[in-house]
Amino acid sequence: MRTSDRIVLGLTIAAGAALVVIGVRFLLWPEAAARFFGVGARPTGTELHMVVALRDLWLGALVLGLAALREWRSLALWCGLGALVCWGDAAIVISSGSKMPAIAFHTLSGVACAAIAAACWARRT
Repeated sequence: MRTSDRIVLGLTIAAGAALVVIGVRFLLWPEAAARFFGVGARPTGTELHMVVALRDLWLGALVLGLAALREWRSLALWCGLGALVCWGDAAIVISSGSKMPAIAFHTLSGVACAAIAAACWARRT
């Protein structure tokens, strides 16, 4: 592996690890993480919705780019992890006392992501 490839790989690993740490921090200490990243401890406006919107926009753009490049293994990984996120969202929705349509949406989205992940994995080269 060339030195420049190792540098790029190291930077991508560092970025991914940083995002994992941020996510864990928001799960374990949400109010402290919110304050650190400049979001009110108890959002009063639409800032939380904007954060979710930006997350969904870049993740959607990422999967569109991977699909355009026919990166089957990457799409399988993305969709497989997406299934876990959908099921995690379903658990959060259940614990918040939401109604069945929202629970079913997240659960079925996870099933769809898992099926797409399997189909992408079957196409890997």
